[in-house]
Amino acid sequence: MGQKIKILLVEDDPNFGSIMKSYLELNDFEVTLRADGKQGLAAFQSEPFHICILDVMMPEMDGFTLAREIKKADSEAPFIFLTAKSLKEDMLEGFRTGADDYITKPFDSEVLLFKLHAILKRNHNRNEAEADVNELNVGKFLFNINLRTLSYDNITLQLSPKEASLLKMLCTARDGILLRKDALVIIWGNDNFFNGRCMDVFIARLRKCLKADPSIEIANIHGNGFRIIISAA
Repeated sequence: MGQKIKILLVEDDPNFGSIMKSYLELNDFEVTLRADGKQGLAAFQSEPFHICILDVMMPEMDGFTLAREIKKADSEAPFIFLTAKSLKEDMLEGFRTGADDYITKPFDSEVLLFKLHAILKRNHNRNEAEADVNELNVGKFLFNINLRTLSYDNITLQLSPKEASLLKMLCTARDGILLRKDALVIIWGNDNFFNGRCMDVFIARLRKCLKADPSIEIANIHGNGFRIIISAA
């Protein structure tokens, strides 16, 4: 038998939380239940989880704040918001924090299971694909993702963690465009103005690192993101 999928469930309603925990355990998940955001964060920091289910309205620390803290600790951690609030603004805020899905109460428990399995499968497939790719060709550069190095002729540049993460996201962005908000949430944990200015500094650093190859351009896309363009020789 394989290892059970570990879920962190953070829900302040003790009755609903207990029912959810039992239901998920009946479906072969291993569940850790916590009653507020602070307890949830402490649990997340103490052991690894495959996915988190977070209530939004909680004492001590709300679900949005908890999600941002989780993303700071592990930018790849998948999570679902579970809430009675169905306002568009709340749903958008949930997705801005990097949520994989947003489910409003009451809900069909089978739908929750389906969403959990879909997210877990998607993340598993992505992790397998990323594990197979350790080096990327960026124009004339060879980008070693694990070592965070850019090599060109006899020159090797060492990138910072954030520079390497940005370059990787630029090279692997869906449809070729890296949205600002996606990079800010995943790398910095929040898409606020201050982090946005920091990101611009790191983009400028990457442009400087890549200037040895004039065929490479990191272009601004309508003020909403960036695209790495490599011109034909």
